[in-house]
Amino acid sequence: MTSSRAVTPLPDLPDDFDPTWLPDLASRALGGGVVGANDEFFAAADNLLNPYPPGYAPSTFGAKGQVYDGWETRRRRQPGSDHVIVRLGAPGVVRAVLIDTAYFTGNYPPYAAVDGCDLAGYPGPAELAAAQWTPLTPRTALAGDAQVVVAVDAPARQTHVRLTIFPDGGVARLRVYGEPVPDPTMLTEVLDLAAVEHGARVEACSDRFYGSPQQMLLPGPARTMGEGWETARRRDDGNDWVQVRLCASGVIEFVELDTSHFKGNAPAAARLRGVDASVADSADPAGWSDLLSTTALQPDTRHRFRLDRPRPATHVRLDIFPDGGMARLRCYGRLTATGAADLARRHHT
Repeated sequence: MTSSRAVTPLPDLPDDFDPTWLPDLASRALGGGVVGANDEFFAAADNLLNPYPPGYAPSTFGAKGQVYDGWETRRRRQPGSDHVIVRLGAPGVVRAVLIDTAYFTGNYPPYAAVDGCDLAGYPGPAELAAAQWTPLTPRTALAGDAQVVVAVDAPARQTHVRLTIFPDGGVARLRVYGEPVPDPTMLTEVLDLAAVEHGARVEACSDRFYGSPQQMLLPGPARTMGEGWETARRRDDGNDWVQVRLCASGVIEFVELDTSHFKGNAPAAARLRGVDASVADSADPAGWSDLLSTTALQPDTRHRFRLDRPRPATHVRLDIFPDGGMARLRCYGRLTATGAADLARRHHT
């Protein structure tokens, strides 16, 4: 069996809508997990959050039938629906969800809906069952062996989402794309301003042929070359770059440029620039200034640099020369008063 992997956006989404520019708030790489499901008879709900694409091996039968890389419930013999509750690894504002029924053809759910809630601490299944849930998506028609992307217009912060399928069936993956909104009381004085779990995200880049630049902002070290950002080989005189919106305005004191696992394809050099969007237009190159001047890099090395001239920034741009791969980007510093106030406002919106 083959998978078309077609993406079917709803009519209210623009033709060029690409949610993958946003972090997946439910990703296991950020600490997302399944809190509970009412039924997972044929396949475990934990599979929904696997960070890799769904797979399928025909005629692989276990005690309960064909083995699926996804969540599958038993056939309902009475009215109702099935659901799974997911704790977001990075609580935040949800902008889109992706429901993937890869390889589920005669057993996919005809419809699905997603709700969200915001609860403090680490609630268990009983507390979540009693929570006040807010609809994030309408009841949406699904297709077999396909991806459906649904835009979300809910400005409030969410800590958990609930996927409900009508009436039963199998879903391979659930992605929850959005903007992380951290709890400011949990942030230490010195923090990674470029961490996706703190609210930073990639806004633009020159190329993401082999790996998404969002991966550079994930917590923990990259385990393989595939968990970093890598560009195609350049055949011109230019260079590749990525622009990151920091979690809030802050003064960067030292940076980490990690080329771990990139050996024959590490950049020869890199430069980091910054801009404070409160005083300069981030779209105007004249407003940017060097935080780290062009510096030679080594393959498979975690480079750390203390900045000579720390200054407030809301955005940074990493230029690599001429191309290659970067496993992680860290920008350690302190929030400005404006940045701290902005995080507090977003958390309580």
